Amino acid sequence: MMLTTADKRAAFKKLHESGCFIIPNPHDAGTARALQHLGFKALASTSAGFAWTMAKPDNRVTVDDVCDHLSAIGAAVDIPVNADFEDGFAHEPDKVGVNVARAVKTGVAGLSIEDYTGDAANPLFERALAVDRIKAARKAIDADNSGVLLTGRCEAFLRGQKDLNLVIDRLTAYAEAGADCLYAPGISTSEEISAVVKAVHPRPVNLLVFGMDHSLANAAALGVRRISVGGSLSRMAWAGFMKAAKEMAEKGTFTEFANGYPGGELNKMFS
Repeated sequence: MMLTTADKRAAFKKLHESGCFIIPNPHDAGTARALQHLGFKALASTSAGFAWTMAKPDNRVTVDDVCDHLSAIGAAVDIPVNADFEDGFAHEPDKVGVNVARAVKTGVAGLSIEDYTGDAANPLFERALAVDRIKAARKAIDADNSGVLLTGRCEAFLRGQKDLNLVIDRLTAYAEAGADCLYAPGISTSEEISAVVKAVHPRPVNLLVFGMDHSLANAAALGVRRISVGGSLSRMAWAGFMKAAKEMAEKGTFTEFANGYPGGELNKMFS
């Protein structure tokens, strides 16, 4: 039975109440369906993974592109979808609010707003502006009592500013501004993670995992509520594609095809 948008949003909030869950990142409707098939309870879009399907680098797609993408993923699955909504596709808080309202209409169960400016020289929005952007997103979400879960992201560690005090200051401010969940991609040590979890408690924390440093059990023990993987699954898909394509281009051979996922299994999964 197809779940309603309200059902998905309620289920997503329930997931954040206790325990720790993995929220993997598909890059299209097919990979979203595959992840649901494997039993995951919720999904999150990936800005990088989606951009690569559009032959663009990360942070170079439009709000129109992303809203169409979110609608397609949401229609393909019966589980909640969280949107990587980047910087809200605007700098000014009022424009962020307009775009967030558009994202809400796609049926997402949650979305994140980050404080990255897109300018390597000045990578983070000034603190007060960053807080106002979260407030604008909160207002847009609450305008029609949508129930969408808002995640506030501090991008400092990803942008070369590895100042944990700055991160905690911003995340606590985002929580006060209305963020339901907090996220600082790039933090990785147990000490960093525990400090963030403690600082924003009782609000849940999302942890980005790149490799083998953490497991679901380890993250749960640190108090993390959910784990996402960003563009990692997309990079794995590209790894197989490029390896086989390079073999053809450079050697004229086709041995990598023996490692492909069975087409019959894919047809069965999508039937």
